[in-house]
Amino acid sequence: MIRGFKEFLVKNNVLALAVAVIVGGAVGKVVSSLAADIIMPLIGPAIPGGNWRTATIEFGKKIGADGKEVINTINVGTFFGNVVDFLIIAIVVYVITKMLLKEAPVPPPPPSKTCPRCKETVAVDASRCKFCTSDL
Repeated sequence: MIRGFKEFLVKNNVLALAVAVIVGGAVGKVVSSLAADIIMPLIGPAIPGGNWRTATIEFGKKIGADGKEVINTINVGTFFGNVVDFLIIAIVVYVITKMLLKEAPVPPPPPSKTCPRCKETVAVDASRCKFCTSDL
């Protein structure tokens, strides 16, 4: 039983996935802190009204059963704040990923030569052009 479970973990890279989830959570906290504690305080003064994350749209008031006033609102500030946080996190994760994962170099094109008659590219070892059928 334990042996089969160990083989499953190794075969399916479950441990690597678990490590990736844990590291991803930690990176998410760091990037969220970057957005909330460094970037947003710099952007905040440029936005009219200052504390825009508390912005609401009020669309109704009622008196509740307990006699208190109940205000129905849409919390647009919270929504737009979360959208801005998401965009900042997505950009930072993209930049970090591009820095860490280098693209594989493009393999060189196969050797070729140009047909003297029709100027099309053909393989180096070709004895006849596949486009105009002239001898090479």
